[in-house]
Amino acid sequence: MSKSPRLAVRAVILHQGRLLIVNAFPGQTSDLWCAPGGGAERGASLTDNLAREVAEETGLSLRIGAPCLVNEFHDPETGFHQVDVYFRATLIGSPRIADHTDPEGVVNRWLWVTEPELRALRFKPDSLPDVAFGPEGRILYDPLEVIVR
Repeated sequence: MSKSPRLAVRAVILHQGRLLIVNAFPGQTSDLWCAPGGGAERGASLTDNLAREVAEETGLSLRIGAPCLVNEFHDPETGFHQVDVYFRATLIGSPRIADHTDPEGVVNRWLWVTEPELRALRFKPDSLPDVAFGPEGRILYDPLEVIVR
């Protein structure tokens, strides 16, 4: 196992007052929701990685803006540690996802949710509603939290 934290990127995509969230648990084994995105690959910028990940998971194209959140989580039992950098993003084209299948089979559900709808679900990180629906232009830091499934 790597001693360095894994680096990942995620998109905060608002469309008509709704945030896009995904369920990334194969076989629908969890009710935990998060922003779309995934691991950063070496040799590509964070924004290029994010555009690739969101396209794979949802089929959507994005215009990626500024960073808005840094979140860390870890698993004390295994030593896994991940740092997620969240970016604001806007859609290029239609918000339609229904006909898309994640080629890696990880993301199995998508929802466009309002802030009250998000708060009624189980999601991570804890600061997701604040960064998505709060004032733009600020960067939040969600410190190290224990991973949940």
